[in-house]
Amino acid sequence: MVLRRASAAAGVASTEPEGRRGPGEGPVLSVRDLGKDYLIGRGERRVAVQEVSFDVGRGEFVCVVGPSGAGKTTVLRCLSGLTPPSRGEVLLDGVPIARVADHVGVVFQDYSRSLFPWMSVAANIALPLRVRKVPREHQRKTVSAVLTQVGLDPDVGGRYPWQLSGGMQQRVAIARALAFEPELLFMDEPFASVDAQTRAELEDVVQEIHDRLSVTVFFVTHDIDEAVYLADRVIVLSRSPAVVRDIVNVPLPRPRNQLETKGGPEFNELRRRVFQLVAGGT
Repeated sequence: MVLRRASAAAGVASTEPEGRRGPGEGPVLSVRDLGKDYLIGRGERRVAVQEVSFDVGRGEFVCVVGPSGAGKTTVLRCLSGLTPPSRGEVLLDGVPIARVADHVGVVFQDYSRSLFPWMSVAANIALPLRVRKVPREHQRKTVSAVLTQVGLDPDVGGRYPWQLSGGMQQRVAIARALAFEPELLFMDEPFASVDAQTRAELEDVVQEIHDRLSVTVFFVTHDIDEAVYLADRVIVLSRSPAVVRDIVNVPLPRPRNQLETKGGPEFNELRRRVFQLVAGGT
């Protein structure tokens, strides 16, 4: 992992919070009775998330699906520290989440808003490193490394986001999230705005990053095929106000292949099961 080695060599203080655990010492994320309400005027509240509980294991790839408006993004925002829950508890490495932690990365659906158009690709990716006062030479090496990890030539760093295709911009957004080597990566429908071919390519980019770096991924999607293809487990939410309908284990072997994996009978049976749950069946 480029940044951690570089920071240690340069004598840069670690950004990891006290209490961060190593592999095999319990779940990285624990969610207990999470609920979220929104004020809609005159003291009235709308319950968006009723009660959600689950654990995410270290190095696991978990996808969340559910009907439109179920509260999938609300759950992700509460878990990542972007939005405070109304009730319940979210623990990251056993510590209650009060804000977005230093070792957590977030990738959003709208890459055009998450990247700064007046900054070069390299400057966009290096932004979290500059905030952490990582030396410039190590910033440069890390930018080059993460661009390679997401399948882009490091020379792309000299261009601007608006000069890139949508798929390339989302790769840059993923690279920025990887730049400070997050322990946990939240992804909120990151491929919803790209075409089907680019989506398949990006699915494989994220799968390869997860498998190679053992980063924990919490991935929200409305696409059932995508969820089954990527996940170790699929959390299925009910209609709003959300509860967990079921958690489906996905024992498909890794690495996975778009044609072979999605064409197999086990994939189709898992897809049928998840679709049935999302549609409200049993």
